[in-house]
Amino acid sequence: MPAAPCSPRGCVESARPWTGVPRSALRLGALLSVVLVGVLLTPLVGRLRAARRDRWIRRWCLAVVRAAGVRTRITGAAPPTGGLLIVANHISWLDIPLLAAVRPARMLAKTEVRGWPVVGAVAARGGTLFIDRDRLRALPGTVERIAGALRGGAAVVVFPEGSTWCGRAQGRYRRAVFQAALDAGTPVQPVRVRYRFADGTASTAPAFVGADALLTSLWRVVSARGLVAEIDLRPTLAPDDHTDRRTLAAAAQGTPRAAGSPPGTHP
Repeated sequence: MPAAPCSPRGCVESARPWTGVPRSALRLGALLSVVLVGVLLTPLVGRLRAARRDRWIRRWCLAVVRAAGVRTRITGAAPPTGGLLIVANHISWLDIPLLAAVRPARMLAKTEVRGWPVVGAVAARGGTLFIDRDRLRALPGTVERIAGALRGGAAVVVFPEGSTWCGRAQGRYRRAVFQAALDAGTPVQPVRVRYRFADGTASTAPAFVGADALLTSLWRVVSARGLVAEIDLRPTLAPDDHTDRRTLAAAAQGTPRAAGSPPGTHP
């Protein structure tokens, strides 16, 4: 199984500058409340037409991030419809709502998530694709399920590093999931995720790595002052331009950011 060398003790700084404890507690309460509202409304939202459902999901995901006191700066755009494999580096639990705010999509997650209280049920209901990382022989079936979702016009979010990293370093993109895009003939959307303070200083405070506890990570995020999440959507890669999954994975990890309008910041 892919594993990062990052650890909370060695890689993750305490959030600085700090927000006061009362404000941090309010943020944590707001974050949990927004998540709870989303869980309760999931059955109702699932009955909406696709366009309205996607708008609601985007707004809810941005509300989750904002409730934690994090601003977002998004550069570029994803195709709004059609099959799309979205691949991104993985730093934090925050990555998931941030990417869903760009374009609602089915996530690829480890099978252990299915058994988590509340989160597992919501993930399964939301169409999450699960992968058993302990069974190598199950990988072709997972790739085929991803390809089937892509052929059906869905977007699928994958973190090809296979593990979270602190943000100072990055893992190598694993090639297998890129075969799904080649089999389905759908484009790949590379995305780069970064976290910084308002003054531009890079921050590892949101990193959720190693033996870090979720509650510890949540508190670190809500305690940070001026934290900004940068989501850089790079040019899509056409599967026909790449001969195999190795070259497609390398292109996705190394694609430079496209020139264009300056990023927009959502307060």
